Amino acid sequence: MQLPRLLTSLLFLSPLVVCHAVTSPDKKEVYTAGGGKCKNPLVRREWRLLPDQEKKNYIDAVKCLQTLPALTSNVVPGAITRFDDFQSIHIRLAEIIHNVGLFHHWHRYFVWFYEKALREECGYNGAQPYWDWTLDSASESAFLNSPIWCPTTGFGGNGPYINESGNPFLSIPGRTGGGCVPDGPFSNYTLHLGPRGSIAKNPQCLRRDFAPFISPLRLTKELVRLPHCEKAFDWYDFKAQAGAREAGFFLHESSFHSAPHIAVGGEAGQMGDIYASPGDPIFYLHHAGVDREWWKWQNVDPETRLKDARGPSIRFDFPFGNNFRGGNITLEHEIGLLELAPVVPLRKVMDTEGDLLCYSYAKEKAVYDPTTEKWVAEELSAEEEDWEACKN
Repeated sequence: MQLPRLLTSLLFLSPLVVCHAVTSPDKKEVYTAGGGKCKNPLVRREWRLLPDQEKKNYIDAVKCLQTLPALTSNVVPGAITRFDDFQSIHIRLAEIIHNVGLFHHWHRYFVWFYEKALREECGYNGAQPYWDWTLDSASESAFLNSPIWCPTTGFGGNGPYINESGNPFLSIPGRTGGGCVPDGPFSNYTLHLGPRGSIAKNPQCLRRDFAPFISPLRLTKELVRLPHCEKAFDWYDFKAQAGAREAGFFLHESSFHSAPHIAVGGEAGQMGDIYASPGDPIFYLHHAGVDREWWKWQNVDPETRLKDARGPSIRFDFPFGNNFRGGNITLEHEIGLLELAPVVPLRKVMDTEGDLLCYSYAKEKAVYDPTTEKWVAEELSAEEEDWEACKN
């Protein structure tokens, strides 16, 4: 199914936003930590496996970040809170961090720095949780009834249905919402940035526009596994980001990165907006899930894959352009978060347990126990690990 009207909103920035990205310099400090492995890495777990108190602690920390004053307000007129800071960085850099070879690296750094802010500024003592979309992919009903959307121990659910989304750029079949999220911890929160590339002050509610058919269509274990069958990072990365080309957006090619954005955000929700998607707190669980898939792929052959950084430095230049326009990224390519964080070379974020980052992912799976009506953790068998890694 081709959705050509989606291209303008999801893939291209206005000249104004490009101007902001160029004129807002990265923080010039460079992390200088020495080599080696970190000690006592945080362990990230799937949301539904966290105890209820830890879920509350995480949500409380996010709400804390939504009350602290912004650090970027001198360059971002609409930034009011620290939560806005993170959204503004993503808005201003959107064109150079998607459909390029450093997509995974930049988002790994971004989510880690968000986790760092929750811990250091808001007293959260846990790790950033992730969302395993495959657990909600059995049916549309499974997606709609995911514990992720629970109003008491989750992030609230869909917005009420609005016939006209007001978005001239998107046309998503099967959308079911579009209004302000009426329940959960963020139902009364006011966002200030977006839509799309706007960094002017624009008070708005958190909106979701579920398109639940996408979940069983594109987020099954079998489909999430496919990029893992690639041995080279550029092909893994291309398939993990799939769905977007210069020719248009193709829903039937959407990946475990792009599909959840559309399934949650639809036409009217922040998650469907490539610029402003971090306005929905679920963004960070989703991208931790994306990072976890890359972490799993790297750990199949760490000797090789912790050093494998390649792919286009210019958007959409691979595989169809064969990187002719800009060449490949390398381990020495730098990424930054504008005013928020120092610039780092890609090699600093290749290993989640290196001398900068210090986290891992729990080697477990979430299984639903119908007797207790709860999700429980079980150890992954060697056969399951091999299957997920595309070894069999």
